[in-house]
Amino acid sequence: MTELPRNLSDFTNVAGFPPVGPSVPERTVGERRKYRTIWISDVHLGTKGCNAELLIDFLDHTDSETMYLVGDIIDGWRLKKKFYWPPEHNDIVWRILKRAKRGTRIVYIPGNHDEMVRPFSGMDFGGVEIRRAAFHDTADGRRLMVLHGDEFDTIMLAHRWLAFVGDALYHMMMKLNGWVASVRKLFGLPYWSISKAAKHKVKNAVEFISKYEEVVARVAGERGVDGVVCGHIHTAEIRDFEHEGRQIAYYNDGDWVEGCNALVEHFDGTMELLHWPEEVAAREARLAAKNLAAA
Repeated sequence: MTELPRNLSDFTNVAGFPPVGPSVPERTVGERRKYRTIWISDVHLGTKGCNAELLIDFLDHTDSETMYLVGDIIDGWRLKKKFYWPPEHNDIVWRILKRAKRGTRIVYIPGNHDEMVRPFSGMDFGGVEIRRAAFHDTADGRRLMVLHGDEFDTIMLAHRWLAFVGDALYHMMMKLNGWVASVRKLFGLPYWSISKAAKHKVKNAVEFISKYEEVVARVAGERGVDGVVCGHIHTAEIRDFEHEGRQIAYYNDGDWVEGCNALVEHFDGTMELLHWPEEVAAREARLAAKNLAAA
């Protein structure tokens, strides 16, 4: 297998990533939550919509034997238009590479927004395996197909120009989402995504998501696997579909722009969706109650 250089310092400049420590130090949180597998996707590094603070918190509080990066980790579409790369985005890359160095298997499956990485499929970079798609065997003996999912988006396939228009409108919504989040934080309110709420209220969006899930599950069934893990549509979900008398599990690991979700596999093969803003809120509530009891 072709190997890319193992250290960022071997490159003169790789998307501005410096071979230095993070600006936000890695937290010492006692014992991290340990999972067999973690899937995350649609981080969109290089955009203001990326919830870097929440993702850094997630990476500092969890660990796993394997981590899948299921596409759109870097937003090449936006970076081509305007370069935006704050220190926190370096911190995320630093943490992922450190996981690989600690022995976590990292598999990176590029999506449509980071399609510039797809030509490197089959290579390893800094301990990160780059793959066009992957298959994952769960602890309870099921075989899952893992891919980003833009392959099943009819807009991406038939009307690429419309996808770019939609992307521009989406980022306008993300700016509004950022303003709302800032105001809520100012008043001590938890994170809430206006774009996510709007998506679930719009009939056409709901119908598109439902149809997308059915198509992806059907293709997984046709390929003889027990389930599929994907991202792309920024809608975290666990559903079962039937295909020719077999149950096909559909898993979408969500995103780190709107929902801030991760899909995890426990050591017995049980799958769970984590909504990290809720996890943070629960942790802060426990800490407040503990401080109150100690007062």
